[in-house]
Amino acid sequence: MLIRIVSILFPLFAITALGYFVGRRMKPDLSHANKLNMDVFVPALVFAALANKDFRIAEFVPLTFATLAVVLGSGLAGWLLARAAGVAPRTLVPPLMFNNCGNLGLPLAVLAFGDAALAPAVVMFMVSNLLHFSFGAWLLDHRIRIWTVWKVPSVLATLAGLAVGIAGIEVWPPLMTAIRMLGDISIPLMLFALGVRLTDSRITSVGLGVFAAVARPVAGMLLALGAMALIPLPPREQALLLVFGALPPAVLNYIFAERYHQEPEKVASMVLIGNLAALLFLPLALALSLP
Repeated sequence: MLIRIVSILFPLFAITALGYFVGRRMKPDLSHANKLNMDVFVPALVFAALANKDFRIAEFVPLTFATLAVVLGSGLAGWLLARAAGVAPRTLVPPLMFNNCGNLGLPLAVLAFGDAALAPAVVMFMVSNLLHFSFGAWLLDHRIRIWTVWKVPSVLATLAGLAVGIAGIEVWPPLMTAIRMLGDISIPLMLFALGVRLTDSRITSVGLGVFAAVARPVAGMLLALGAMALIPLPPREQALLLVFGALPPAVLNYIFAERYHQEPEKVASMVLIGNLAALLFLPLALALSLP
């Protein structure tokens, strides 16, 4: 089991570590590459997964509700912990609520559970993504207009993919191949960019960072287990939900905190230490979820 877990996680952390090393040595500007990834490559990945003729949205309704329970439950846990610890809720809630289900979650799902796990992983990613760009942004700035979430390319790709899949339209195979090839760029680029982005983070609040690094996966896994007890899910989706719960805080939390001036140094500490703590919590989640 240990060898299997290492073989699953090694490619993820190797590419991320390479990005961190290159970021420290060369300090590349990946702003354009990241924008291309979020505007082109990730939407292509999402569309290809959802427009597949084998994708049936009705099968993933229980998973959608289970994912909502984990995300919203994590937000509630974050609010309670923030009140108890005397931390600003707007600082602690987003890192506990929104995890790294894109950069780490998507490639981890495929490596651990095979290509068939991509579609449910994309569903979970989009649930979290929709909430992050709407409620998450509003939480930091109440002047945000929530409906602007529909301008996010990955959200548009979700709607287009669902429309094609539900209508039973078969995309011209050569075109679908081209879309899949674009989507294939997204996962390694996300991992590499994660490593580069972590070089910009500075640990200024060690105590809060460690607190969030432990609270995020512990609360997430407990909520996942609770959701699994209440919502019937197939074995693969149960495993994916447990791993989803164990994921560290998303880097996007730091970007949002910086944009809305919500103690970005503290959020950066939580993101950096949380992603380092994933070296402990992701093997635990895999050990509990792998058959």
